[in-house]
Amino acid sequence: MLPLKQFVDFIEQNTLFTPQSKILAAVSGGMDSVLMTHLLKAAGYNFGIAHCNFQLRGTEALRDQEFCNNLANQLRVPFHTVNFDTLNYAADKKVSIQMAARELRYQWFDAVCQQSDYQVIALAHHQNDTIETILLNLTRGTGIAGMHGILPRNGRLVRPLLFLKRDEITTTIADNNLAYVEDSSNASAKYARNKIRLEVVPKLKELNPSLEKTFDNNLKHFRDLEVLLENQIAYLKEAIIVQGPDGTYLLLDEVKKLNPLHLLLFKLLQEYGFNETTVDDLISVLHKHSGRIFESAEFLLILDRDRLILKKRIDEGPEPVMIGETDHEVNFGGYNLNILHDDSPLIIRDNPMAVSIDSALLIFPLTLRAWQEGDHFFPLGMKGRKKISDFFIGQKIALHQKNEVPLLINGNGDVLWVGGYRPDERYKVSNNTKKVTIFELFKLR
Repeated sequence: MLPLKQFVDFIEQNTLFTPQSKILAAVSGGMDSVLMTHLLKAAGYNFGIAHCNFQLRGTEALRDQEFCNNLANQLRVPFHTVNFDTLNYAADKKVSIQMAARELRYQWFDAVCQQSDYQVIALAHHQNDTIETILLNLTRGTGIAGMHGILPRNGRLVRPLLFLKRDEITTTIADNNLAYVEDSSNASAKYARNKIRLEVVPKLKELNPSLEKTFDNNLKHFRDLEVLLENQIAYLKEAIIVQGPDGTYLLLDEVKKLNPLHLLLFKLLQEYGFNETTVDDLISVLHKHSGRIFESAEFLLILDRDRLILKKRIDEGPEPVMIGETDHEVNFGGYNLNILHDDSPLIIRDNPMAVSIDSALLIFPLTLRAWQEGDHFFPLGMKGRKKISDFFIGQKIALHQKNEVPLLINGNGDVLWVGGYRPDERYKVSNNTKKVTIFELFKLR
């Protein structure tokens, strides 16, 4: 007898799919996936079989492919198959053979689903696969997510055999005289997962004959803890992460109160690509001076005086913009610059986003660009020359914002105006000024 009721109950309890769903069953030809297909057929579900030939085992791989084709014909369900050049793919992508096979398999499954309108992909993992996965994760290093094992559902991937142990599958296959094929590589301990299955798990079962039941109970606790943690992280995101007009940041005083600090801060920053090592480095300087910058692939994290600033990486400033004598407006990064020529010697006051400059001193074309190392100017109202980098520090401009500040450059290379902050003393309107050019910045976003 097939465990049909337990199969259907497990599917319904975990909301894997419905009787109306169209299911793509991933079938290797081994006893696990063969049992899954017979259960799907006996339960009356609408499914097709998908089989991958990775061309790694010669005639044995062809035998498996033919077996799965015959199984689909026997059950009168659609059959989808593909041959992969796995070795060349692995070489091109510089990944292991196992990783190459995984990437090829799931890319193809997704394509078949789109082409033939399958809603879910059924995989034949069982309880022992979950044990092996957890042990493998522990060996390689894992967080709490690696302890929950294989989930019954993950997106469109569903695993309707997770209620069964390996020996229960073996017994059911034998009792129902179901044909299957054996992958000879499963007997090799050279692969990490096989080594755990063949050598580690038997030793653990000597210590605990009820290993599967114990792991099943532990998994429930781990999954509950993971839900609890995710709920706490959702709450902390609301309390600590601020979406302000000047960007995203974390309140530093609240961050310092986190307990346990490493775990919670890592979970808060994980979605921005920061790893645990970076979080350790950040924690080591939380109570020290500001200015430190931490990087992920896409974000910068800046330790400021009272906050941690999250900023999308901009490796360079916007492209420089040339300004001709007849231009009236140009765009630069997040700014629009308006240019007005006026015959009266008008002086702009109390508006840092605008400046009037003696037109006679302008050498066209002008340039609007980000700052460069070595830039300097003579700030209006101050004595002597000052490096732009030092001026930024004095204005408390955050490191991640430097490249966004527009500098107006004269044709001779002089900085005319640090946009939004200060013009140059040498180009101010004076008693001798006959005509001014007014520059005004407007934020585009």
